[in-house]
Amino acid sequence: MADPVWFWQRIVSPHMAGLAAALASAGHDVTYVAEQEMSADRAAQGWQTSSLGSARSVFASTPETMRETVRAAPAKSIHICQGFRGNGLVGVAREALALRGLRQWVIMETVDDSGWRGIPKRLEYRRLIRRWHPHLEGVFAIGHATPDWLVKRGMPAKKIFPFAYFLPDRQFLQMPRFETTAPFRFLFAGRIIELKRIALLLEALARLKDSPFELAVVGSGPLEGRLRMMASRLLPGRVRWLGQRPIHEIPMLMADADCLVLPSRHDGWGAVVSEALMAGTPAICSATCGVAGVVRASGVGGVFTGGGAEAMAGLLHDALLRGRQTQERRAALAGWARCLGATAGAAYLEVILLPAPDMTVPVQSVPPWHTQNPSIAEK
Repeated sequence: MADPVWFWQRIVSPHMAGLAAALASAGHDVTYVAEQEMSADRAAQGWQTSSLGSARSVFASTPETMRETVRAAPAKSIHICQGFRGNGLVGVAREALALRGLRQWVIMETVDDSGWRGIPKRLEYRRLIRRWHPHLEGVFAIGHATPDWLVKRGMPAKKIFPFAYFLPDRQFLQMPRFETTAPFRFLFAGRIIELKRIALLLEALARLKDSPFELAVVGSGPLEGRLRMMASRLLPGRVRWLGQRPIHEIPMLMADADCLVLPSRHDGWGAVVSEALMAGTPAICSATCGVAGVVRASGVGGVFTGGGAEAMAGLLHDALLRGRQTQERRAALAGWARCLGATAGAAYLEVILLPAPDMTVPVQSVPPWHTQNPSIAEK
């Protein structure tokens, strides 16, 4: 893939920077364009700017500087842009890229179109796709339900490629010892807000209170006080509130848990699940998380449908029956989960963007996480 690759994002996102860095490390000419290094709201959530490695960074904070940056792009460059809507000045860049006739892709995650608010969203995306798909080589669809959702909005199936947020590759953390007497540890990591449905997790765990386990909660948010009282009532002494932690501590916290749980009503992807799997920790999530397809492919943990605590409790019970995550099983799962790392993502991107000899349709490729190792579930 000799043509330069440009990423267009609002910030230097830890969910995208690793992919750009890995692609540059593989010998490609990579440029990462953003409005700013990090937004205030993401910084408040504990996000930190990730390294771009040898990829070139460009910051364009006004419409004119965005257009100037587009004008500076090589004629044979390939451009991967953030989303169809709600993407700030990236939308200005996409208009300018279309005017120049440069190769353009969109990368987008699962859209929350539940309830009556979903009706205008679906109509708006149908309009946007009708307008833009003639200018696009394809869409990198993040989330297991996103490809079919895009087809229903009018995007040609041959232009849709299942994708993920490929995180920076991590060295496997060998825990100092396996404490056989320690209780099974569930983990939640994220903002403590209604969307994440931590109350549902507490209700589900309360159905299993006769089993030995504990829940560690990493994060902060406006519902923490109310949920602390709920936990004291339903699971006295079982829940540890660890607060918001620096991002560099998260891998160790993941590796110290036996199962991560993400019960969100909606998550475009759910990067904490990728983090857990890469640390060798099984994950349970709702079917409305984009990462649900990866959880199924992992062969451990599980995906629950519906909004009730009973469905989640069944999977939590199965996790308890499977027992604590031994070092052998952890190493096997972490080995498989390298498919979610930036190196694997960059290789997948190379295959898709490599032009066919006749320069017509990009090559279709199997997503890395579909290379499941059946032995994971058996160890």
